[in-house]
Amino acid sequence: MPVSWFLLSLALGRNPVVLSLERVVGLQDAARCSPGLSCHLWDGDVLCLPGSIVSAPGPVLVPTRLQTELVLRCHEETDCDLCVRVVIHLAVHGSWEEPEDEEKFGGAADAELEEHRNASLQAHVVLSFQAYPTARCVLLEVQVPAALVQPGQPVGSVVFDCFEAALGAEVRIWSYTQPRYQKELNLTQQLPDCRGLEVQDSIQSCWALPWLNVSADGEDVRLVLDVSEEQRFGLSLYWNQAQGPAKPWWHRNLTGPQTITLNHTDLVPCLCIQVWPLEPDSVRTSICPFKEDPRAHRNLWRAARLHLLPPQGWRLDAPCSLPAEATLCWQALDGGPCQPLVPPLPRENVTVNKALEFPLLKGHPNICIQVNSWETLQLQECLWADSLGPLKDDMLLVETRGPQDNRSLCALEASGCTPLLSGVSTRAARLGEQLLQDLRSGQCLQLWDDDLGALWACPMDKYVHQRWALVWLACLLLAAVLFLLLLLKKNHVKGWLRLLKEDVRVGAAARSRAALLLYSADDAGFERLVGALASALCQLPLRVAVDLWSRRELSAQGPLAWFHAQRRQTLQEGGVVVLLFSPGAVALCHEWLQDAASAPVAHGPHDAFAASLSCVLPDFLQGRAPGRYVGAYFDRLLSPDAVPALFRTVPVFSLPSQLPDFLGTLQGPGALRHGRLAERAEQMSRVLQPALDSCFRPPGTPGTGRGMRPEAEERT
Repeated sequence: MPVSWFLLSLALGRNPVVLSLERVVGLQDAARCSPGLSCHLWDGDVLCLPGSIVSAPGPVLVPTRLQTELVLRCHEETDCDLCVRVVIHLAVHGSWEEPEDEEKFGGAADAELEEHRNASLQAHVVLSFQAYPTARCVLLEVQVPAALVQPGQPVGSVVFDCFEAALGAEVRIWSYTQPRYQKELNLTQQLPDCRGLEVQDSIQSCWALPWLNVSADGEDVRLVLDVSEEQRFGLSLYWNQAQGPAKPWWHRNLTGPQTITLNHTDLVPCLCIQVWPLEPDSVRTSICPFKEDPRAHRNLWRAARLHLLPPQGWRLDAPCSLPAEATLCWQALDGGPCQPLVPPLPRENVTVNKALEFPLLKGHPNICIQVNSWETLQLQECLWADSLGPLKDDMLLVETRGPQDNRSLCALEASGCTPLLSGVSTRAARLGEQLLQDLRSGQCLQLWDDDLGALWACPMDKYVHQRWALVWLACLLLAAVLFLLLLLKKNHVKGWLRLLKEDVRVGAAARSRAALLLYSADDAGFERLVGALASALCQLPLRVAVDLWSRRELSAQGPLAWFHAQRRQTLQEGGVVVLLFSPGAVALCHEWLQDAASAPVAHGPHDAFAASLSCVLPDFLQGRAPGRYVGAYFDRLLSPDAVPALFRTVPVFSLPSQLPDFLGTLQGPGALRHGRLAERAEQMSRVLQPALDSCFRPPGTPGTGRGMRPEAEERT
């Protein structure tokens, strides 16, 4: 039986607080003052015209603080409206100045000043209220006796009853005087809805509200809506983002009691639920129950992605706001921790889904960006690795500039920043003179320049080449000697070469060829078919990578990061990426091609195909796919015309009917002879056939849905 997390009967939250509201008698607005003050509310509303700020002629009354309180204004015992009571705190601003012509007028000026000081202060205080679709302005006349007039001191408060507002509305309140002597006060407040108030018996719009129960169902979450069988209501799931408007994720109009199941991987802290009856002017109730859920916070970081925006921009994409800071670091080719760089990014929290700028002159594949939360590393991406190639064996020189044009240079290494001309036995110290010469001759790339210093990336390839030149020369001489010996003894080894020629050639080529399989996980049967194909390809042999065998890495890294690493390794080793097309994969491709500007819908945590389309499509659109990609689809699962035209710029094979050509393309130049290739293809076809047959269901059997979509099921 599910264990309830939250019960929304009177209130909903981790620590439910239900407010009991005061009832206001009478339907007319009213005003009252604190002791010692007198006030009067003008009849009717007035125009909201703040006007310009003017100088105070002497002491004046001004509002200093606004407070609100929720009350009920009732027509009958069970027919009430929510009302906002406003308290305006007042103080004396300014003071009387001594007249400049005091000597000329003498006692007359003193008498006039004394008369003003003994007079009471009067002010017209405007109170403005806005709550869609209502806007009102009322005028309060307040008088303070002279005994309470002390410059800079509070004199009391005025209470206004009250502004009617809708449940759950956002209200804005302003207060200023006429004439206006200072900037107006303002207050914005989000009013609670039916779930946070003890109003179920007083406000009729709360009577028909669908009540919600959120409970755990193993790893997943259930939303149980307890409503009558005939009642129609709307249910919306959305991401409540701190920056910008809420982002809709899922919406349905439903009837009767319902149970909605959410996968635990869909939970993020800003995922909110809104429910309302499908009636005119109905009250909408919203709740965000996963703000403190540890799984939601883990899922948020797994969904976060860093993107490079040409020429020098970057962006952190995430469904919700993240309490995170970003820093730049240098990742050396030989591994080790990423070393922090001198030009830090701003230390304030990163704004997600917003383009930001790097404080750099040039990009470099070894420059990475780290995202930390509470001093814990959450993300690290070397964003230039795709556009500028893999990490380079470059030495980073750090130039520090002090007063009087004092400069110092050191090289960033794993042990720290090593001075170039020091006696330390490190790589940078041994090559200090050469690196300085490279810097002076302009062979180093300047990455950053500032009044405090600069960063330079100096290539180290030539020093590695010099070091190994003699070794390579010796190897070439040895190879030449062996070649001459083989020529002299060719008759003795001719037979042995004939026997091993094919196996050596094929084995070397095949073992050096990697294949990355990308597919859409349409259903369990199709995943078994892909697993059977991958296992069969490993017998060629080929080094096959497929997300079915890397689920732990996928969960730790996320689909996009896993695909990036596998794709880069496969293409660097001269391998090939295989796109297995299925009905689900074709639908995903059409979705990207038809609406590339919008963000794709969420998919499963292990769906590498959906995650990879953001990188695969640019390769095809920019003509980089031939020689790096191969397409395939299974007979009877997909027709040849179903493959999008964009992907037919590379070879696309039908399996198992075109298995020989498919295997030949995968193995490349070192493929088996046609006869042996056909034999291998026939064996693989027999292995694939049972898995292929299992993919077909009897007519009328519904397909399995895909993606991270909640599915509604009627409660029985």
